[in-house]
Amino acid sequence: MARPRGFDEQEVLEAASATFWLKGYEATSTRDLVKCTGLTQPSLYNAFGDKRGLYLRALEHYLDHSLRERIKRFESTMPPAEAITGFFEETIERSVSDPHKRGCMLVNSALEISSEDEAFRQLVATEIAEIREFFYRCLVAAQKSGAIAKTVSADETATHLLATVLGMRVLARVDPQRAVLTSAVAGALKLLGLPALPAKHGASKTRV
Repeated sequence: MARPRGFDEQEVLEAASATFWLKGYEATSTRDLVKCTGLTQPSLYNAFGDKRGLYLRALEHYLDHSLRERIKRFESTMPPAEAITGFFEETIERSVSDPHKRGCMLVNSALEISSEDEAFRQLVATEIAEIREFFYRCLVAAQKSGAIAKTVSADETATHLLATVLGMRVLARVDPQRAVLTSAVAGALKLLGLPALPAKHGASKTRV
């Protein structure tokens, strides 16, 4: 019978994802991971395989508690057109409230992908596609309800919105100014006939 692990896997993944998110995959050393998790290198690699294996698990943990949670929350609690605007509003808040300027771990991963790691590339591509699918579903539903015009191409608009949010997350790594991010989003929403951002944003959070 296998011996039980002497650590909380979720706590380890939380610590590892925070470190990878801050420093990036390549810049994060084994020593960094040992320090942030409190585990020895053998314990880490016995549990997760290697650095790449741990990173993939940490990215999954991040997505479960951020992007996937947000999409599910907005789609299940708001009308479709307002869900899109709410998603962007929260993205702005999380971008400007992060003192470390970490951006989005998924987008950061996309920028770090090696041309030789096709499996990793596919994982990131699939998750980014999920953002576009969220926009597409909301747009189609909003058209059915009459909230936005049916003359708008849901397919093209979803791609436009995806490009907008990815650009925002890159800016968040460099210089996340509220005025710049708000202007970029407001223009896209107005052009596409979607609800405008509220005059005042709600309370901020730091996980994106």
